[in-house]
Amino acid sequence: MTIYTKTAAEIALLREAGRIVARAHEAMREKIRPGMNTLEFDKIATRVFEQHKAFPAFLGYPYGSKNPFPASVTVCINDELVHGIPSKDRILHEGDIISLDTGCIYQGFVGDAAYSYGVGSVTPEAQRLLDVTEEALNVAIQASVVGHDVSHVAKAIQHYAESHSYNVVRGYTGHGVGRKMHEEPQVPCWWPERNPRQRMKSAKAAPLKPGMTIAIEPMIIAGRSETRVLDDQWTVVTADGSLCAHFEHSIAITEGEPVILTLL
Repeated sequence: MTIYTKTAAEIALLREAGRIVARAHEAMREKIRPGMNTLEFDKIATRVFEQHKAFPAFLGYPYGSKNPFPASVTVCINDELVHGIPSKDRILHEGDIISLDTGCIYQGFVGDAAYSYGVGSVTPEAQRLLDVTEEALNVAIQASVVGHDVSHVAKAIQHYAESHSYNVVRGYTGHGVGRKMHEEPQVPCWWPERNPRQRMKSAKAAPLKPGMTIAIEPMIIAGRSETRVLDDQWTVVTADGSLCAHFEHSIAITEGEPVILTLL
């Protein structure tokens, strides 16, 4: 497992890529409304990237594969967890939860972030899920300091979610980010303490060191933790049809507090 630490100059480029992603999210968030088709979000983000001379990191990913992702944004609604494909036929309704995930490549470096929102007026249960998932991201960022390792970040997400009677996804993780969208280390949403053999084989308790840049992304489910993939071979949904939410920031590890790269 090779983990690449970044120089100050490289982190500055990652920060600019992150700002562009933040601008795309801001533009998408302003347009969320019942009756909107999800393809519009793809157009909005693509336009922002073009304005800033950035390339959509998701479009065509993984490059050279038989089934590359066909859009610049993943759009998920209600029980869709990640990797939803935007379409003019997918319409938002009052009370939905929508999750938007996008990334860009700017001067060779990647920004990556995700947010979940309520569409119009949502139920108290849906709002609570959104609030808990966003706060799980915050506590995970706070745990991302020198002296900790990836397991501390995973446990922060898991413990916070489970303390509010939610489950976290097992099969999908955060990740290192830099010149590639997915670098080492993996950053899971869970870390079983009693039976380490349950961990994903490739997930290591990598120590956090200054210059590491990672994308932390809590994926929290109101029901069971199991998921399945739809026939499009991309969209991941909860197995029991329960609501879910997803938040993500890319951050840099420093000698002091972590720096969030994907904010304006």
